[in-house]
Formats: sequence, structure tokens, C-alpha cells
Amino acid sequence: MNRYFILLIILFSFASCKKENKTEELVSKLKVKVLIDRFDTKYYNATPETFFKVKQEYPYLFPSQTPDSVWINKINDSIERTLFEEAQKVFPNFEKEKPQIANLFQHVKYYHPSFKSPKIITLITNLDYQNRVIYADSLLFVSLDLYLGKNNTVYQDFPEYLSQNFDKSQLVVDMAKAISEHYFIPSRSRQFLHTIIDEGKKMYLIDSYLPAINDAQKMGWNNTKLAWAQANEVEVWKYFIENKLLYSTNAKLYTRFVANAPFSKFYMDLDKESPGKIGVWVGWQIVRAYMKNNHVTLQQLLQTNADDIFLKSKYKPRK
Repeated sequence: MNRYFILLIILFSFASCKKENKTEELVSKLKVKVLIDRFDTKYYNATPETFFKVKQEYPYLFPSQTPDSVWINKINDSIERTLFEEAQKVFPNFEKEKPQIANLFQHVKYYHPSFKSPKIITLITNLDYQNRVIYADSLLFVSLDLYLGKNNTVYQDFPEYLSQNFDKSQLVVDMAKAISEHYFIPSRSRQFLHTIIDEGKKMYLIDSYLPAINDAQKMGWNNTKLAWAQANEVEVWKYFIENKLLYSTNAKLYTRFVANAPFSKFYMDLDKESPGKIGVWVGWQIVRAYMKNNHVTLQQLLQTNADDIFLKSKYKPRK
């Protein structure tokens, strides 16, 4: 019986690898463009005389209610100049990043055939960390000043759980997340279970778009936080069950277990050891279990409601 079971595992693994290899082969054949438009360079190298040419080229970046004098003064603002100069050091060009971005675009196009590669517009946004990447159909806005390296002195006032992701290695993940929002269909339910499964769907989109990126990077964690989540998955799930959180509509649960934070809030001694967004991690594992145990496409997953996903996932935390 044991030999038969082992044989089934080997055959299943072989079939899965074969399917993945076939997918990657098809993905690699898709044609996409990676167009990088260095608005940051054009703007911060402009003079009062040449500024108006830049403004004409990018009218959507200069709201009419803001006087031109404000934009011209920003060019020589000491803080803005520092951020721009640091960005020039880290991103003199995008030659190293382009293959990874192209691979992302190919995967998105594979799963969403109507997808067209957006033009990437590079910005300096004075450390607006909540809007690092914005996807607007034909354009993808990227704030380069949020990818200068976690140890850069410009981030000294940021908490570590945020600044650890201010690295160019995280850029393609943030691009994938921004694009995924365009295809994600949110649930109207306020139940905690539905919320974390919605988050799990988003993470599964990232899985599909970036299969070569590790789980820690996708979550925005370091390896220690990922190890904690893997080691404590059973206890976290037990806590959710025993405290009857799954079908609760208490808005505070989002802050405690879903929102980006230095740690999750169980109101126990272990809190500071835990990573933030542990609910996102659990929701992701539920969705992964659903996709593993059911023959459905990514498009079908996005259309499936949370209750069906949970029921058919046969989710059991890893011990």
C-alpha cells in the first residue's frame, strides 16, 4: 500500500511538472513590449525655459489647478533632487529589469489574452509609499524613489516592515499586484472568511503571473516571517475557528489580520513574533488548496464565490 501511494505521488508530481513546463513554453512564445519612459529624467533635468515642453508631453501629470510656478520650484527642491539623484544611481537604465518585466507581461497575456503591454512611466513621488505602482490600462506609473534599497538613508524614518520592501527586487511584484487588481472581482461580503479568500485570490493571481518569485517576496516578508507562517499555520487556523472569526463581520479583523502591519494581532504573547497579514497568507493557502483539488482555470477561480472555494478546497493546514 505504501509503495502504491508513493508511486501515485511520483506520477502526480511528474504530470504537474510536465504541465508547468508546457505552460512556460507557451508563455515564452508570446510577444510583448517593455517601453520605459523616463519622465523623472526629463522633468528633473528641465529648466524654467524647457519645462513647458515637458508639460505638453505629459499633460495628465500636471493638474491645471496647480500653478506652473509650483512645478518649476519642485525641480530644484532639495529633497526632490536628492530622491531623483538616488534613483538615477539605482536605475541608470532598466536593462536588468526589462527581462523580468517582459516575463511578467507574457504571463499576464497568457492568462488574459486581451492584455496589452502598458507603457511604464517613471516618477519621483516624494516617498508616497501607498502608491508605489499605479496601473491605468495603457500606462503603468512607477515611483522609483520607493525602490532605492531598504538601507538607503532616505528611509530612516520608515518602520522596518515597510522599508524592507523599498528595494528594486520588489518592483516586479508590485507591478504584478497593480495589474492583478484590474482582473480581480471583489466580494461584497464583509465576512472575515470571504475577505481572506478574496486576498487569497489576489495572491494566486501573483502566483500565476510570477511563478519564479518566492513566497516571501510575494507576501513582502523576509524568510523568517515566512517560516513563522508555515510553522504556525495550524495554530493560526485553530485560533480563527475557536474564536469564531470566520463568519464574523467585525471590521477590526481586517486591521488585525489582513492590513499591512509589523505583526498580526492575536492579543497574545506571540504577536510580535508573527508577521502582519497572516490572514492573507491563510486565504492564499485555501485558494491554493482549491486549485490543487479542482480542475478549474484561473478565469473560473476569479468567478467562483468564497463559500464554494472554501467548501471544495478541502483545506487542511500543514502540520
